[in-house]
Amino acid sequence: MIKTLRLWLAALVLVGSIGGSAMVLATASTTYAAGPPANCPNTVLTFPTWYRGLQDGDCNIKPPGSGNSGLSNFIWKIVLNIIEIALQLVGYLAVGFIIYGGFKYITGAGAPDKIVAGRKIILNAVVGLIISIFSIAIVNLINRGF
Repeated sequence: MIKTLRLWLAALVLVGSIGGSAMVLATASTTYAAGPPANCPNTVLTFPTWYRGLQDGDCNIKPPGSGNSGLSNFIWKIVLNIIEIALQLVGYLAVGFIIYGGFKYITGAGAPDKIVAGRKIILNAVVGLIISIFSIAIVNLINRGF
């Protein structure tokens, strides 16, 4: 029990020190202080915005074109952006499961069942990550067609 608490404490200290140093290196950006940006941002924390590809030059969302094809392209672009957001979330979850599986593998302490469980979690997470990456590539390929 004490060994486990020491391990958790060491992990928290390591994560805290890395996170603290990363926060020191991150400086505040003043590029938006003068007014709206020249190019409209299309991502938020690496996730695409739901309106990516639907903006005019002034960062306003363009209304859908005339006719049914304009409206359907508008809707499909939003749907594909939302699907890409969901697939990126799946990718991040897969990376989290790889870390969790590695933790279970390392803390198995020689118990074969725990080591096998950790390996299985890592293998499944890697397969999920590969599927997620290919799915994002396919969605981006389709999204460029609209």
